Amino acid sequence: MSSEQGAVRKMFVGEARIGRAMKEFMQFTLKPEDFTSPVALQMALARIYEGMMKMIQEGGPKPTFIAEVRFTDDMGRPVVIAVDLGSETPPFSSDKVKARVVIEFYEEE
Repeated sequence: MSSEQGAVRKMFVGEARIGRAMKEFMQFTLKPEDFTSPVALQMALARIYEGMMKMIQEGGPKPTFIAEVRFTDDMGRPVVIAVDLGSETPPFSSDKVKARVVIEFYEEE
């Protein structure tokens, strides 16, 4: 851990898997309570359908590259985050790469 003028930084090393995704699809989520009954599932599917129709009316989905980054925190728990890499193909020869995650703590003035 390093510090610099009141800031504290911690670095983690993990792995990332890079793939293409439709950013608009990420807003469609299913929650555990959506599977509690057939009616709850129907309501969830209707919510997703309405969202997809709205997305199509607004010009359709736009592809982007996403990195799914996995690392282990200081308590030994797995952490997974997504990083949007933009619409251009990332400059890597493989879809699996190493990732360095830096967390910085600081006070706002």
